[in-house]
Amino acid sequence: MEDILITIQQWIPVNVLVGLTVASIIGFVGSLIAIPWILIRLPGDYFDMRVPRHWMKDHHPVLRIIGLIVKNCLGAVFLAAGFLMLFLPGQGLLTMLIGISFMDFPNKRRLEARIVGQPAILNAINRMRHKFNKSPLIVVGNA
Repeated sequence: MEDILITIQQWIPVNVLVGLTVASIIGFVGSLIAIPWILIRLPGDYFDMRVPRHWMKDHHPVLRIIGLIVKNCLGAVFLAAGFLMLFLPGQGLLTMLIGISFMDFPNKRRLEARIVGQPAILNAINRMRHKFNKSPLIVVGNA
């Protein structure tokens, strides 16, 4: 094991390894707080494709565009962090789901409904929502 550590230290400085470890711990703790916080605040029909979603529809067009850019950038960060959490400590799939939910792209809602519609994921989310007295999510994949 020490040989592996020495080889890694030859290629990556110790301060970088310490920084990655700290970032991993912060990301893990942050995901344990942020993911449930986001999932319990979603409306019960958020994944129902029959219900239209209009984000910031009553705001000035410039504010809407700035908001969409910020929201998509935040979604990309969550998506990348979720991907990393597949290999590091954290809730990778749920973090990726949050990232996808923030982003805007064609057929996003169908992809979201397909992901959340998986029984294991939907049951985990609904158990979490039940603990906070929130209604279960309704998932309808086709508009």
